[in-house]
Amino acid sequence: MGLIVQKFGGTSVGTPERIKNAARRVARTREAGHDVVVVVSAMAGETDRLIRLAREVAAQPDEREYDWVVSTGELVSSGLLALALLDKGVSARSIDASHIVRTDADHANARIRTVDTERVRAELARGAVLVVPGFQGMTESGDVTTLGRGAGDLSAVALAAALKADACEIYTDVTGVFTSDPNVVPRARKLARVSFDEMLEMSSLGARVLQTRSVKLAKRYGVRIHVRSSFSDEEGTWVVPESEVMERLVVSGVTYNRNEAKVTIFRVPDTPGVAAAIFSPISEAGILVDVIVQNVAHDGKTDMTFTVPRGDLARCLPIAQEVGRKLGAGGVVSDASVAKVSVVGLGMKDHAGVAAQMFRALSAEGINIQMINTSEIKISVVIAERYVELACRVLHDTFNLGAAAPGAEES
Repeated sequence: MGLIVQKFGGTSVGTPERIKNAARRVARTREAGHDVVVVVSAMAGETDRLIRLAREVAAQPDEREYDWVVSTGELVSSGLLALALLDKGVSARSIDASHIVRTDADHANARIRTVDTERVRAELARGAVLVVPGFQGMTESGDVTTLGRGAGDLSAVALAAALKADACEIYTDVTGVFTSDPNVVPRARKLARVSFDEMLEMSSLGARVLQTRSVKLAKRYGVRIHVRSSFSDEEGTWVVPESEVMERLVVSGVTYNRNEAKVTIFRVPDTPGVAAAIFSPISEAGILVDVIVQNVAHDGKTDMTFTVPRGDLARCLPIAQEVGRKLGAGGVVSDASVAKVSVVGLGMKDHAGVAAQMFRALSAEGINIQMINTSEIKISVVIAERYVELACRVLHDTFNLGAAAPGAEES
């Protein structure tokens, strides 16, 4: 017996029948003797519909009213799931997240400041399942805010952390975290456990299983996450502290991100302050820069190449061109046909030669590496987008991810 936070994503509550299915899962957990808090997303496609409506009414919607509109999808889902639970004879109550989640005032991308657990614990004490809309909260001044796309995961982890829950179950349309995207790599297999750090890298590098901010929060507060399918009873993947990972592979996963574009500013002065002059105005425009490569200087000049999200390229180019003009650069070019492929694994910390092995495998397939970025447990390369699927399959085979390590735990 314990306290479980269960989160159901948009596909898991996408139809009335799926809402009833989610209610059956919650009921089973309650019948097993656990206290349950449920966090729900809007029904699949509903948030997109609300966003379209807001933008049809106003070309540039007021941020406060925009959040008020798009937050309603989760309110509907929470009420429907509470109704389904009550219909099954389970004591349940929906509650507006604004009553318990306090945020800053950064509309559409708010940060959680506090979670008030008093009312939650009161409802649990009387035996009720509490159903909370994810993705949202409220400022101290009483304005509704939203936490960013995919932030239902963040809401669930924040509640689990505040309540000191035994686990946070994330129900989705996949059965767990895989060594790569099974749609691209047919031999990809499900991992029984993955560390917070590995999951954080995978999420930030393109794996769409968990929202990155939710993994950061889970690591900070030690919230154990169980990623599993709403449509299967099989065990999923546990996201846990490094000490609990039994399957310590050199490489645990291969991820990719097609949402990349490359910008190069040629022949800028090789002097102190140039990098700040280039990247400060880009940052001020709210554009995230990812991989950066500076070439070796010749004749006091150097080339600066960096990647940005593909959707931000149109905004980034005029800024880069203006900066280049001020610096007397030789020109600016861009390429929106690139992608990033990465390998991630705890074993990289104490295993040499992973980069060389990765580069040889790509070279053997004629895949040119345009940029490289590394951390303690990941290596990322920027390549032509047309080679993404081939690169993922080749690297998956190179690091033998289709078969479990000897003695490793399997799900």
